Amino acid sequence: MWFIGWKGPSGFSASSTAEQVTQGIDGTALTAIVTGASSGLGLETTRVLALRGVHVVMAVRNVESGNNVKETILKEIPSAKIDVMELDLSSMASVRKFAADFNSSGLPLNILINNAGVMATPFMLSQDHIELQFATNHLGHFLLTNLLIDTMKKTVRESNHEGRIVILSSEAHRFAYRQGIRFDMINDESGYNSYFAYGQSKLANILHANELARRLKEEGVEITVNSLHPGSIITNILRHHGYVNAFANMVGKYFLKNVQQGAATQCYVALHPQVKGISGEYFMDSNKADPTSLAKDSELAKKLWEFSLSLTNTK
Repeated sequence: MWFIGWKGPSGFSASSTAEQVTQGIDGTALTAIVTGASSGLGLETTRVLALRGVHVVMAVRNVESGNNVKETILKEIPSAKIDVMELDLSSMASVRKFAADFNSSGLPLNILINNAGVMATPFMLSQDHIELQFATNHLGHFLLTNLLIDTMKKTVRESNHEGRIVILSSEAHRFAYRQGIRFDMINDESGYNSYFAYGQSKLANILHANELARRLKEEGVEITVNSLHPGSIITNILRHHGYVNAFANMVGKYFLKNVQQGAATQCYVALHPQVKGISGEYFMDSNKADPTSLAKDSELAKKLWEFSLSLTNTK
């Protein structure tokens, strides 16, 4: 039970659920991709978007698990439009294949929700030999977004409907390494701290959103890009820390949000008319919030953009 119910300017609060913040919204003309859609926040986001009529493409590592989730949602919402596609964000080859398959499907793309993530993992390298949290939480989504952006632009032109990119960050961005992004030491195992590395990847999420928002505004493209903190939630994201995870699940029902409340902000930013035209902002509890000064550093955002381009071999 989440006991803080103070409403912000949007009319919603930390206790608002994803169903509540999307009540009355008709999404039947929209198509969305949700990464990490087979569990936790991604599952609830998929369910609620489908409930509002959105055609949802579930981008998941485990297709069998994704199909099981799809069948469960269809039992509750027989009219739901859901597809399942394989995506492993820790593999650039997988990201490229997913994007190529989606782009060639002929489907439109109105909403991209970069939801998936890993948290506080032991030091590991991705399939592309990049520190896993940075590779999965930021770099995979950076590449995915770049590869899908032309399809989003085409959809905006043809539908005359604003596109929205939603990037999940976290208040953990406040606890990154001192310099923010360790450009020269991304793969430095000796100085690795699992929580600071998580904070670094979440800071990168905000910087990515801000720089992409700036670029799209310059182009005059009607696609908004915003980042958000979903709240402190009971999910399986802390599975690499057994004792912490067990404690969180034991006391979390009293102090943490449930998944329905946790998915609210991303559903709000993705669908609500109050967010129309708003770009380059950071949200929390379905209201605008204020990130750190590092997260608002435009030069750091530009440097990260170029660094990410070089790591993904894109232009």
